[in-house]
Amino acid sequence: MKGKNKILIVFTAAGLLAATLFTLSFNTGNPEGRNHGNNRHVKAEKELQLLGNRFFTFATIIRVNQIETSRNESHGVDESGVHTPKEARIFREAVEKAWPGARMTWAFSWLALKDQRQNYKDLRELVVSYHKKYGDEITFIPGAYFSPMYNSREQTNRDLHEGLQMVSEMVGDGYRPLSVIAGFMAAENLRYLAEEEGIHVCQGNIWSQYAVDNGDGEGSISYPYYPSREHFCKPARVKKDMIDCVNLDGWTVDFLNARYPGARIIDGIRCGSRQGVGPIETVIRLGTEPGVQEMLATTSAHFDTGFKLNGFAWVTCIWELSLVEARQIFAGYKGRNGMEGLDIWFNEMRRRWPETKCITHGEFGMLWREKFKNNDSLNYRFVQRGSGVCGSEPELEIRWFMNKDFRLALLRDWKANTPEKLIDFTRYDIKAQEPADPQPDKPIRNWSLMNRLNQKGIRPQDKPIDIGQLNSDEQTIIRKRYPELVPVDSKKSR
Repeated sequence: MKGKNKILIVFTAAGLLAATLFTLSFNTGNPEGRNHGNNRHVKAEKELQLLGNRFFTFATIIRVNQIETSRNESHGVDESGVHTPKEARIFREAVEKAWPGARMTWAFSWLALKDQRQNYKDLRELVVSYHKKYGDEITFIPGAYFSPMYNSREQTNRDLHEGLQMVSEMVGDGYRPLSVIAGFMAAENLRYLAEEEGIHVCQGNIWSQYAVDNGDGEGSISYPYYPSREHFCKPARVKKDMIDCVNLDGWTVDFLNARYPGARIIDGIRCGSRQGVGPIETVIRLGTEPGVQEMLATTSAHFDTGFKLNGFAWVTCIWELSLVEARQIFAGYKGRNGMEGLDIWFNEMRRRWPETKCITHGEFGMLWREKFKNNDSLNYRFVQRGSGVCGSEPELEIRWFMNKDFRLALLRDWKANTPEKLIDFTRYDIKAQEPADPQPDKPIRNWSLMNRLNQKGIRPQDKPIDIGQLNSDEQTIIRKRYPELVPVDSKKSR
């Protein structure tokens, strides 16, 4: 499936090839000229640009068991009872009502594609109708977020190949998705996607995840990047090392909560490190009002300050279909069902930032790929103050700087006006290496990339320091990018 073709993608209304106002030009690796992504039944709009816009990507997962670690093994509860056409219809109609014209991404697990029970047959048929009606993207998720932790790279490649084939057969008409949802994806599998399957977008990292669920992958940058062949968390620095597959985060998180491994317990409430816009850590665990408050505070960090700093903004979220009717799975939580929170969040996003584009993961990733041909000009900056909700300390302010050479975070008490402390300095200019393939019955949990200083504070060396305490070489690396952070007369390094 290798190749470089220039494709005109035409979005149409009512199934007629009438509107040609949305055009993307990209290297598809798709010489067969397949229906690659959401290229029909989408409201016509002006040509979409990355810069100058705010984007929201929204996905859901359809599975049989809670965590399908391989084709035949699973962890967690059987969710087949809450994966039916009823839940899908409630979910999709709620999205359309709250955000008319939104396009979302549906990812099917291996078992959900294979299941021959009538409810799964009907569910697959219904989701295909949403592709035709709304322009939604339909794709595959290998290993239910944790494929590299449980499967060999070769096995994951086989799963990707056959899973994507099943998706194409399910949708028909030569359909091929633009992206894959994966949770975590090893560098070799990202390379395979790009070079063998012709897919150049993958939700392949979960930013800051450590001591959460079944896998750790701390150490990447949080906005799109081309990964290195050495490690999926590492942005490629030179052409020969670059994998032509845009690596996307799975959930936009609160940068202050993200500092903690796992979670903090505050007043008996579990304040998760992945708290941000995800439903489990917000509207389900905390309840609708505080949950939505946190979701909007996290959204604002990108759509307000982040937009000014970066020239575009992006918020992303995966909302498993099981959460529509999650009372049994999340019994005892305050929210138990997040649909009320979803409705409020969507409506408030549209009110505050009315020009935001809700498009599929594939569409967003390809827009980014069209603008950035490599990582050379990446210079992401973020500033966030605590929301005051469950572990997001209102007196703290964090600043992040992310590029192909390193990521760096500074933390201060803005109310007391204390000096900033360096809490993360992850270098990408030194060699990185992923774990070997896991052995049968011996999963490899930790795929994190940690070196000089890490925000989680789990190692003896991970103590906040003054930036002037870095050695002279480290200060020089930072000064080349951000001279204002390390003045020439900075305190001499130790």
